[in-house]
Amino acid sequence: MVSIHQRIFEDIEARIIGGIWQPGHRIPFEHELVQEYQCSRMTVNKALSALAERGMITRRRKVGSFVASRQIDRTVMDIQDISTEAELAGHDHSYRILLRKIETLDAATAAHLGEEKGAEILRLHCLHTVDGKPNALERRIIMLAMVPSARTESFASVPPGKWLLDMVPWSKARHVIRAVSADAATARLLETARGEACLTLIRQTWQMSHTVTHVEIIHPGDRFQFAGDFHPTERGITDQLPRRSLS
Repeated sequence: MVSIHQRIFEDIEARIIGGIWQPGHRIPFEHELVQEYQCSRMTVNKALSALAERGMITRRRKVGSFVASRQIDRTVMDIQDISTEAELAGHDHSYRILLRKIETLDAATAAHLGEEKGAEILRLHCLHTVDGKPNALERRIIMLAMVPSARTESFASVPPGKWLLDMVPWSKARHVIRAVSADAATARLLETARGEACLTLIRQTWQMSHTVTHVEIIHPGDRFQFAGDFHPTERGITDQLPRRSLS
């Protein structure tokens, strides 16, 4: 059974993600939410605090709570978009779709993603080139239940990552960066030696607890690095994720 504070959280989250409440929109005052949900002020405060922690709302003492600006989301999204990062750095970017296939999730992949076996997905493989040299191999899964328009999208004019970031809102993301050795197929596509060190970014995004997409992006280690600037917040937590940097 969903708790009252979780229901308040999800109701507000759904309005924000769905675009019903735009950035700057005032969230109902605590006493209004207390009356609407017939609960204690502590319960309402718990839900609003969780939304603020997620970066979805900002709370101003004696003024109220408001839908947060998309500035933080855009910073994170720009970090993940290869084409934008390359162009901003003054490099030429191109890409080609290697694989585009609609299929269903097998048991192992479903368990890994935390989704139901048999769910329909769009599987995409994409090779990104920067300044004429392969720079990234993208292997992506898009959940068609969450992104039905991807079923007919060719991605001929916009790469999958950029298309998703422009078209589909998300409320949570997880990033993992790790080193891997290039297998034969990866080495051939990235024009590197088999066994050569590569950097892999693994990213999964969710919308209201459901996966939107899962992607693995493999970069040649000698042509790429992650770098970033970090700034301490009042709680001592950095407020910016690392960004890509082309070598």
